[in-house]
Amino acid sequence: MSMAGNLRKVAGLDKVSGLRKVARLARRHTRVDLSHHARSPLGTAVVNCVAYQDGARVPGGRDLVDTVERIRKKDNGFVWLGLHEPTEREFAGIADLFDLHPLAVEDAVEAHQRPKLERYDETLFAVFKTVCYVEHKELTATSEVVNTGEIMVFVGPDFVITVRHGRHGSLGPLREELESDPQQLSKGPAAVLHAIADHVVDDYVNVTDSVQADIDQVEADVFAENGARADAGRIYQLKRELLELKRAVAPLARPIQELTTRPIRVIDPEIQAYFRDVSDHLMRVTEQIAAFDELLNSILQAHLAQVTVSQNEDMRKITAWAAVIAVPTMVCGVYGMNFDNMPELHWRYGYPLVISAITVACLVLYRGFRRNGWL
Repeated sequence: MSMAGNLRKVAGLDKVSGLRKVARLARRHTRVDLSHHARSPLGTAVVNCVAYQDGARVPGGRDLVDTVERIRKKDNGFVWLGLHEPTEREFAGIADLFDLHPLAVEDAVEAHQRPKLERYDETLFAVFKTVCYVEHKELTATSEVVNTGEIMVFVGPDFVITVRHGRHGSLGPLREELESDPQQLSKGPAAVLHAIADHVVDDYVNVTDSVQADIDQVEADVFAENGARADAGRIYQLKRELLELKRAVAPLARPIQELTTRPIRVIDPEIQAYFRDVSDHLMRVTEQIAAFDELLNSILQAHLAQVTVSQNEDMRKITAWAAVIAVPTMVCGVYGMNFDNMPELHWRYGYPLVISAITVACLVLYRGFRRNGWL
């Protein structure tokens, strides 16, 4: 039967099912010849290469071309290829095999990208920033609180390619969790994209909760009895780390919104409903980060105010003691001028009287300053 006949055959089906079958039939008649690709073992950058059919994992070898050919012949599965920090040379053959756009390939190899979502024909390219909370015994002015990485995801009709950058963010547990739910995995590559987005945002939630504990500790230290002696560097360090977290979280709002609302060919409409839940969690994290930033500003201002008050108290004490010391300094200075004709210079009780007068004057000043809280 011709391709036109096949298309007419599925035209009477429901919209979603019809679109799926049309895409499968189109791919069947526009099959890419994979025979020219090298059939060599996968490179060291490849973490895993797994094929799935009807939500179940199927046995496969280390030959990527054979795996892709087998999946495309049956038209009811996809390949999930996972890589970790591949070089341009390692990624070249994969990009050729799956017909990936050069700009997306360049972003995936170079990394250091903002979270985004781009479409190239039938391929979707998404960038996620991963975050990890760095455990520390005590927060200092140089402590690393948040560590970031990246996950790039290529999603096509019959493949998912994940490229991970950074020491954390392993997708092994996520893969096992998805494989335990064949019904969800049977929805195709879009289900993997949702699982990755949900996993990344869940990490945002966990890291944000951990950062909140650090902020609470700094707040308690600042408002303690000796809060003016707290290290302002810790507050600045938290603000820097919070800014790094914000750079990972905030730009992701728009890509998730597109996945939630805009029709995309490789995203099943049923999966879009799941992205709404991811969007809600992301919004919660974004609001928390904004609240933390305002709270840290308030804590910093309170700390600076405490330092100013402490300095004023020190200046008042210094001024009060200077005033007390000024009395004996003045009297002793007068009688140290060595004039012959001075009152009571040769009087027998002159010295005890001057000492007594100095002592009384100093005690009166000390009591007055003490009563006013200067000492």
